[in-house]
Amino acid sequence: MTAAPAVGYGANSGGPRSRSRIEHLGTTVLGNDDSPIRCPRILRVALDFGVHNPLTVARGLVTACGYDDEEEARRAVALPALPCICRVNPSGVVTRIADLAPSEALFRALVLGLCTQWQYDPRRPLLWTRTSLTRRLELFEGQGFYA
Repeated sequence: MTAAPAVGYGANSGGPRSRSRIEHLGTTVLGNDDSPIRCPRILRVALDFGVHNPLTVARGLVTACGYDDEEEARRAVALPALPCICRVNPSGVVTRIADLAPSEALFRALVLGLCTQWQYDPRRPLLWTRTSLTRRLELFEGQGFYA
């Protein structure tokens, strides 16, 4: 005689369907100043170059602001001094380059040239590419992340 299974217990409760569930995250530590982990947003940066070549426009901004080259502009412009955590923000507000003063547009282009998708580092080489100049990024201060 075989014993009947106990009532209230399902067979194979750890089956394959329980391992294929998808959980969506609904919170972030970035930009949250109320938690013990503090990563305040310090800057949003995104430029719209319209139909113009971003590289040509960026180099034109250097000349328009009176600098001989990108490195001279980098030394003269007050950029964020500490490394930052970056987050791509595809739905972020993009500012048309034509709506900015040349100095403000140059500041943003320099910041974008010092960013990867994940990090802003003021010590890294300035790299202007179509990809780097057209990113939409939010920069966060990472000093309090490991607090």
